[in-house]
Amino acid sequence: MTGAKHLTIVGGGLAGALLATLLAQRGWQVDVYEQRSDPRVAGYAGGRSINLALAERGLHALKQAGLDHRVLEQAVMMRGRFVHPLEGEAHLQRYGRDDSEVIWSISRGELNITLLNAAERAGVHLRFDQALKSVDFKTKRARFDCLGGDQEVSFTALIGADGAGSSLRGQMHAELPFEERTEWLDHGYKELEIPPSESGGFRIEANALHIWPRGHYMCIALPNDERTFTVTLFMPLEGAYPSFQQVSTPDAALALFEAQFPDTLPLIPKLKEDFGKNPVGKLATLYLDRWHLQDKAVLIGDAAHAMVPFHGQGMNCAFEDCVSLAEHLDAADDLEAAFQAYSAERMPNAAAIQQMALENYIEMRDKVDDAAFLLQRELELTLQARHPERFVPHYTMVTFMRIPYAVALARSDIQRDILIAATRGKTTLADVDLATADAQVNEQLPPLTAHA
Repeated sequence: MTGAKHLTIVGGGLAGALLATLLAQRGWQVDVYEQRSDPRVAGYAGGRSINLALAERGLHALKQAGLDHRVLEQAVMMRGRFVHPLEGEAHLQRYGRDDSEVIWSISRGELNITLLNAAERAGVHLRFDQALKSVDFKTKRARFDCLGGDQEVSFTALIGADGAGSSLRGQMHAELPFEERTEWLDHGYKELEIPPSESGGFRIEANALHIWPRGHYMCIALPNDERTFTVTLFMPLEGAYPSFQQVSTPDAALALFEAQFPDTLPLIPKLKEDFGKNPVGKLATLYLDRWHLQDKAVLIGDAAHAMVPFHGQGMNCAFEDCVSLAEHLDAADDLEAAFQAYSAERMPNAAAIQQMALENYIEMRDKVDDAAFLLQRELELTLQARHPERFVPHYTMVTFMRIPYAVALARSDIQRDILIAATRGKTTLADVDLATADAQVNEQLPPLTAHA
């Protein structure tokens, strides 16, 4: 990169703090402007937050910044989905083959503080209580609303890491309009909590993501290192029972849980209190037709491609953005070329994981205790063992590998068709025609490399 090596990041959340560190380690002068107060002083106030699931893509990005071991010290390993059907025994469905293929539950607040500390150690200038107010892209001056009044600063280029409601994206749109579309999910969520046991330990299996699937709604619980679980109830915002429109009071919530999640009642002693005080969160997918404005501004993370949380890839995808942008800034001759190359690489992959995240919601709430799905999962693992270079399970490609999301989606579609056709009308693996399935795998799926 020729010219001045100075960048201004709007947003000091997870993606902004990590990108700032990666850039500072590469010799960039970086200023971060964050509208919230410093969470290391004022305490974390990030608002509603579903627990974060850290996977291979995110770990790789943290490793580039030398932070993977530090972050894993705060995380709790999750081996798989612990499914709690309304009737029948609860059981673990592993994500991968063994403990080399796991994901990690982590607190957004703790992780944000770790990343801010790392950025500061790398020489990044962190500026809190400063909200972006306006941008003059012609003169390259930005105005921030801060505690002492407005402050105007000059910039070489702005990077928007300020979330789904990005102020910078709004300023870019005013300069050169985006084709922007937000698709709101008709389901929302509310958070509850499982506290530690009387002895200070976990009340249920710690190393799993717990799911109570109930068709068109569900509960999940993710472990925290304080020996608590963050419980999230997902269901329709409106319409027939149960929905948040119908279940709007603590007493109604208790009745729902007594009928549909009875085994959780001893685990959530403050169910009514939590339900009453915690707001209903809404979920959306953000689509844009471009992510950058010439050499003046570029978007990363949720500011570019907010998605629903059901594949646990929002943060991992954002962290991949950080690595990609840093590498393209290394390789390109100028900022506009770097922004263009980054956008060309990441936009189709973001669109792919957005689609897969929506699809995974249906799987989590409706299929994980379905007999046909479980038979397909059994066949999936069998074909993986028989064709390890060709048939790689969908979840493995997305979560435990770093192949482009778009490649994972294309291969997953082919594999799903093979699984559905092979198990149609069958009840056990012994009934499946493996020879035909083998032939389809060899014909339709070329060998896959880790970075295909």
